[in-house]
Amino acid sequence: MVPDTEVLSALAVELGVHAHYVDGLGRAVDPGPESLLRVCRALGAPMERLADAPDALRAVRARKAAERLPPVVVAWHGHLNLELRTGAALRARVELEDGGACALTTEGSHVRTDAPLPFGYHRLVVEVDDEAEMEAHVIASPMRSWRRPDSPGRPPSWGVCTHLAALRTRRSRSVGDLRDLEYLSGRMSALGADVVTVLPLLPTFNDADDPEPSPYSPVSRLFWSELILDLEGGHAPVARPQRIDVAAAHAEVRARLAAVSDPDPSEVDTELAAYARFRGAQVRLGRNWRQWPAAARNGRLSDRQVDAAEEAFHRKCQVAVRRQLAETVGRMEGTGVRLGLDLAVGVHPDGFDTWSRPDLFADRVSVGAPPDPGFPSGQDWGFHPVDPEASRREGHRYFKEAIAHQARVSGVLRVDHVMALTRLYWIPHGLDLHQGTYVSYPTEELFAVLVLESHRCECEIVGENLGVVPPEISAALPRHGIRGMHLTLFAASDPEPRPPDSNSVGLVGTHDTATFAGWTRGADIDARVECGLLAAEEAPAAHAARRDEVWNLARTLGTSPERPGEYLEKVLCWLGGSDSPLILVWLEDFWLEEDQVNLPGTRSSDRPNWQRPLRAPLEELLSRPDVDARFRLLRDARERVGGSTGTPDSPDPTEGR
Repeated sequence: MVPDTEVLSALAVELGVHAHYVDGLGRAVDPGPESLLRVCRALGAPMERLADAPDALRAVRARKAAERLPPVVVAWHGHLNLELRTGAALRARVELEDGGACALTTEGSHVRTDAPLPFGYHRLVVEVDDEAEMEAHVIASPMRSWRRPDSPGRPPSWGVCTHLAALRTRRSRSVGDLRDLEYLSGRMSALGADVVTVLPLLPTFNDADDPEPSPYSPVSRLFWSELILDLEGGHAPVARPQRIDVAAAHAEVRARLAAVSDPDPSEVDTELAAYARFRGAQVRLGRNWRQWPAAARNGRLSDRQVDAAEEAFHRKCQVAVRRQLAETVGRMEGTGVRLGLDLAVGVHPDGFDTWSRPDLFADRVSVGAPPDPGFPSGQDWGFHPVDPEASRREGHRYFKEAIAHQARVSGVLRVDHVMALTRLYWIPHGLDLHQGTYVSYPTEELFAVLVLESHRCECEIVGENLGVVPPEISAALPRHGIRGMHLTLFAASDPEPRPPDSNSVGLVGTHDTATFAGWTRGADIDARVECGLLAAEEAPAAHAARRDEVWNLARTLGTSPERPGEYLEKVLCWLGGSDSPLILVWLEDFWLEEDQVNLPGTRSSDRPNWQRPLRAPLEELLSRPDVDARFRLLRDARERVGGSTGTPDSPDPTEGR
């Protein structure tokens, strides 16, 4: 008799749950039975205890055997070529998203197109010999993502990264807004930059009693933050706060919009109406929708359960911010500057997306990362994962909408933790961080959606491939023309650091790393000790390793860490002179800011993550001679490279159809 633990491992494999993996410390891990049981159950396996594994395995295998047609079919370049799992096809057609139809050729169990399908989301309908019609979602996509056409004489791109809420100008209120973004964009354009990227501009919980300043814990990936609104003269400039207060910023917006009329119904689509109603219900019923009455949990909200003023406020906010953001982007593009945005990997568990799509998100588990050198205990990022099979059943519609929401207005979209397109680390609630395991995702299908939306929105895609990168992602990014990321701070671990190549976006660091100045002196190491993320006795070894890294890079560049300004300038020239098609530098690095934006593994309530405004107004900072000189060094280095970044940017001849 086969032991139940072996049956459980077989069940895990059937469901895409990893019964074996290598963690970030290079250790082989075989998750325990309790971990596998809970993750399999979260994926819908009919089981409560280990003894149920045999019956659950039979049920899952029976379901798969009965599935003659996969729920999603990818037609790269529009070519569909499919073998049915059982039975012979009598007739097959593709119902196009524009209402048309395309007949397919059938030969036994084989179904194929004779001519390429138009790019888009379609439906495959197949009749077989012994049952009714079967259907599947079809994603007809180019193989490679969209790239901005070459322009003769245009140097390769460069720009800055920033946290919009932290921006300050002399007219700013308590947070940076779209007017401040436009000011920064104008100054960058004058210096020759053509990209300004910001952290996610998605809505967050801004309640005075429990604010959530992290832009990576959004209420929804389908709407915008009301905090970015330009109040258009409806506020007085305020002195620089010690910390960014999202509750105070929210109050400013609420006061400004109080006298604004409700938008015309034609501007309020069904999704926005549901979102505003949800936010109104949270005022009456509480933030955690899982504690609401059953009908409200299931999407049926009565008028008495919804605060009408809050509902109207969110309708007004979203209509206003959609208009302002489109106008801001239009003006930025008019000066040659593209907006860069960030696709957050998850959504707040109490947010709109989980409430409006409860069957799409797995319950009683959260997403994180296994132990690695930076986090020996592992990480819990606090959001519920999307169930991969539930996403397939809807043709990955939510994923598509989340991408399109931002890609429509951005010229560059960074996909946070792009490894999520192939696997995510699930941690069952109640277990330790190291007791999770990976769950596989339909990589080809998700990349097809990402590439297709890239073309539809004419937006370049960057994949954040930092950390433990599975081989599937390393192969997929170049195959689909998606650039990865090269961090100077990480490259310095090599005794002879190499600059970014033509397939990578070059950066000094990110919002989750130390600033350049902080890195050179190990400020992030001290912060980790202070916050309990690193044992005090381990700090000397960490500082010694950091000194080696700092000197690795300094020697390569022919400079010394003892001259930090010169050191930074050498780094900018090194990056700017590389083959990378895009160099992005965190704005505050230009004036050697030491404090980092976020210290991963810590809570915003314990340290000022995401809450530190710029030290002075942009008018002052950008006019400093040393800062201006550094911008010009990077610009000149880019111009010397010239307008070509090599073959990876060459267009795919089939993508212009």
